[in-house]
Amino acid sequence: MTFDNVRGSSTPGRPSRTQPNVSATPSVVQSLRAHTGRTVPFSVEFNPPRDAPAEARLWRAVRQFECMHPAFVSMTYGAGGSTRDRTVRVTGQLAQETTLLPVAHLTAVEHSVAELRSLVGAYADSGIRNILVLRGDPPGDPLGEWHKHPAGVSYAEELVRIVRELGDFHVGVASFPQGHHRSPDLETDTAFLAAKLRAGAEYSITQMFFDVEHYLRLRDRLAAFDPIEAAKPIIPELMPITSLRTVKRAEELCGRPLPAAVMDRLRTAAGDGPEENAAAVRAAGIEIATEMAQRLIDEGAPCLHFITLNFAKATSEVLTNLGYGVTVAPISA
Repeated sequence: MTFDNVRGSSTPGRPSRTQPNVSATPSVVQSLRAHTGRTVPFSVEFNPPRDAPAEARLWRAVRQFECMHPAFVSMTYGAGGSTRDRTVRVTGQLAQETTLLPVAHLTAVEHSVAELRSLVGAYADSGIRNILVLRGDPPGDPLGEWHKHPAGVSYAEELVRIVRELGDFHVGVASFPQGHHRSPDLETDTAFLAAKLRAGAEYSITQMFFDVEHYLRLRDRLAAFDPIEAAKPIIPELMPITSLRTVKRAEELCGRPLPAAVMDRLRTAAGDGPEENAAAVRAAGIEIATEMAQRLIDEGAPCLHFITLNFAKATSEVLTNLGYGVTVAPISA
C-alpha cells in the first residue's frame, strides 16, 4: 500500500482553497534552500487543540504566522492518539486552507504498524508530504517507562523506513543536544541519530534547549561519527519563556531542568515580592531567547524553530529583535 500523488479532499464544513497534490508539495529541506532573505529561515510548532475555544486560538495564531512567512510549520501529535482525530484534521486544514508548509508529527507510542500506516494515509489524503517521525513518550508521564506496542515498532529508525516505503514522503526526526534521557551516554545517542538519518530522514529538529553549547556539541559529535549524515540540517528548537509558570512546561518538554544561569536571570526578574513581576520575567525570557537565536545564527544554524504553544506574540518579538521585520496585526501572548 502506497500513497503516491494523493490529492486531498475538502474538510466538511470548511471550504478548501486547493486540492493539494502530495508530489507537488515542497520538502522542508527544499523550503530552507529556497529561502532568499538576509536572515536565516524560521519555523514554528503548534499543538493540537483540545476543544473548540483552543482551536479558535490556534487559528488566530496560524493566520498571524502566515503573514510572517515561516519556512514550515509543524503540528505535534497527542501521545497514544489522545488528540489524533483533531490533529489529523487540523494538520490537513493547514495544507488545504493556508499558504503554510505543514509538517505532521507521527509517533510510534501505543500504535501498531497497521495504525501507523493508516495515519500516514490520512495525512496523504490531506496533501501532507512532510512528516516528523518520533518514537514518542508514554502518555501522561514523558519520563516514564516506554513500552512497545505488541504490533508496533521499538525505534524511530523503523518508523522512518515505514513512512519512506509508503510513498512520496519527506521525513524528519528528532535530535537531542543533551542526549535523550533514555540513552545511556552521548555516544549511543549519536549513533541512534545517525541511524535515523541513514534510514532516510532528511533533517532533524532538536529537542528544546537553553544552552547553545549543547547544540554546537551535538553538531560536533555527529560530524565526528558520520560526516555524511552530519551534512543534513540540524534545526535548533527554541521556546521563549514568558512566565515562571512556563518554566515547568519547558522542563517537561526538554526533559531536563533549565540551566542555573537562565533560572537566576528569571528569578531575579521575578523579584522578591509576594507576586511575580510578570512583565519583567517575560522581558527576560524574550531577551534570553533573542540572545540564543542570535548566537545560533552566528554559528550557522540552518533555521530557527520556535515552540509557540499556539500564541504568536512572543515569537514575533524575538524575530523583531533579530531584525526580521515581521509585520502582523495586533497579537496577544
